[in-house]
Amino acid sequence: MAELLQAASDLMAERGYDATTMAEIAARAGAKVGSLYRFFPNKEAIAETLLQQQMAVLHDEYEALAGRASTLLPEELADILIDLMVTRYPRVKSLPALMQARTDSVEIRNVSRAQAIQGISAALRVCAPALDEVVAKDIAAVVLNNMKVMLGMTLKEAPTTPGAPDELRRMNRLYLCARLDPWR
Repeated sequence: MAELLQAASDLMAERGYDATTMAEIAARAGAKVGSLYRFFPNKEAIAETLLQQQMAVLHDEYEALAGRASTLLPEELADILIDLMVTRYPRVKSLPALMQARTDSVEIRNVSRAQAIQGISAALRVCAPALDEVVAKDIAAVVLNNMKVMLGMTLKEAPTTPGAPDELRRMNRLYLCARLDPWR
C-alpha cells in the first residue's frame, strides 16, 4: 500500500490530480490495477489518504520542532525554519495538487496555513517564553512566507540568484534574533 501511495503522490506532483489515472498509479508502483482497487475504490480515496498523511507529516514536523526549540538560539531556530519547507517537500510534494483538486480547497488551504502558523508560533514561544501569543503568530506568518520563498527559490519557481538563498537565511536570522531576543 505504501508503494501505491508513493506512486500516486509522485504522479500527482508531476502531472496534477486530474491527469493522473488509477492505471498509471498501479503501473508506477509495479502493481496490477486490481491490487490498487483492493485498497482504494477510486482516485478520490487515494487523494484523501494522501492528504491526511501529508497534513500529519506537517503537524509532526512542527510538534518535533517545538519540542526542541527550548535548546535553540533564535538564529538556530531561524535556520531550521527557513529550510523546513525545503527539507519536508519530498514528503508532501503532491499536497498542492491534492488541495487544488478538492471542492473545499480554500478551506483545506486555510487549515494548512493555520496549522503552519500555529506550529511556528509554538516553536517561537518555546524559544522565547515571554513572547506574546498574538505577536508570535504575526512573526510566524512572516517566517512562513520566507519559508515559501526559500522553497520557490530551491525549486526555481521564484526569482533567484546563486547567493539569494543565503541572503534569505541571513535576513531570517536577523529578523528572528531582533524579534525574539527581547522576549527570552
